[in-house]
Amino acid sequence: MEIRRSTAPLQLLCVTFLHLSGIVLVIGEQPSPLTPAMFIFGDSLIDNGNNNYIPSMAKANYFPYGIDLGLPTGRFCNGLTVVDYGARLLGLPLIPPYWSPTSKGENILRGVNYASAAAGIIDETGRHYGGRTTFNGQILLFEKTVNLELPPFFQTPEALSQYLAKSIFVINIGGNDYINNYLLPNMYTTSRIYNGEAFADLLVSVLSQQLKNLYRLGARKMVLVGVGPLGCIPSQLSKVNSSDGCVRTVNNLVILYNDRLVRLLNTLNASLPGSFFVYQNIYDTFTDMTNKPFNYGFTIPNEACCGNGRYGGAVSCLPLQKPCLNRSQYIFWDSFHPTQAANKIIATRCYAKSATDCHPISVYQLAQI
Repeated sequence: MEIRRSTAPLQLLCVTFLHLSGIVLVIGEQPSPLTPAMFIFGDSLIDNGNNNYIPSMAKANYFPYGIDLGLPTGRFCNGLTVVDYGARLLGLPLIPPYWSPTSKGENILRGVNYASAAAGIIDETGRHYGGRTTFNGQILLFEKTVNLELPPFFQTPEALSQYLAKSIFVINIGGNDYINNYLLPNMYTTSRIYNGEAFADLLVSVLSQQLKNLYRLGARKMVLVGVGPLGCIPSQLSKVNSSDGCVRTVNNLVILYNDRLVRLLNTLNASLPGSFFVYQNIYDTFTDMTNKPFNYGFTIPNEACCGNGRYGGAVSCLPLQKPCLNRSQYIFWDSFHPTQAANKIIATRCYAKSATDCHPISVYQLAQI
């Protein structure tokens, strides 16, 4: 792999920064990376500030979001996300959001985060929040990165292709297509048109073409993140009186989708030469966490640390709202998103060398292929 400009400092210790309105917060240093870069696509679970720069109601650019980082960065969490911890485990710095002024020049050589809160596989998903960059839109931004922003750093197109082939691509999308589309019948028609099986088929059909588009642009090592047990999140629990701790009807919908996602992964691995898809099983881990929280160091499995009502309610954490003090004891930060403590567990179980939740291999092993 030939890079036109010297990137020697990037081969040594990578200092991790968080950027917001000119503020720089040093998080720590990482060893030499196992992979050249990480390119991230998804929704608010891993949006690290992109929605700060677009006209959207889906924003987390205010306290108490980011309280454990010392400032709000646009992450929908009290601290770091799964991909933040994942980047650390691969020896990378925190990956900058695409729309940030910091995503310029050599800063993009370790990767770019395109994730956008409220985004879905289907373009209409999340439209009631206003602006968001859909998964299709994120792929178009990546195409711009590949065609215009990365080539100046490489001697030849072949060197750029090699760099992309060795990089890790994380795709965490699909949850909003349920909670901000299918499960909102007063706003969206999908639940009246499709039953659960048909809607899962639709999502996976659209996703299949989207993943092929990423492959066409040079992606080879892709991590497909399954949808978690949405029936266990506070926003869903607030709508029903569930005796078993989760809303089974919602979780059953997710299971239909995840089963098809695994089959798609196997199909793409067999049909796209040089590709290697890994499945991150979020569903089983999160289900176990909510059923047996003490095994993971949590004491409060079904309430939001910052939110309204017993289960957090349908409203996210409000500006300057006082959150719980014992945040490490909560699985959920707000009505929709995990705490930093939960994110760290999820990341470790997929990105570490001996990870158990990624199949057929861990992301650590994927990076070394």
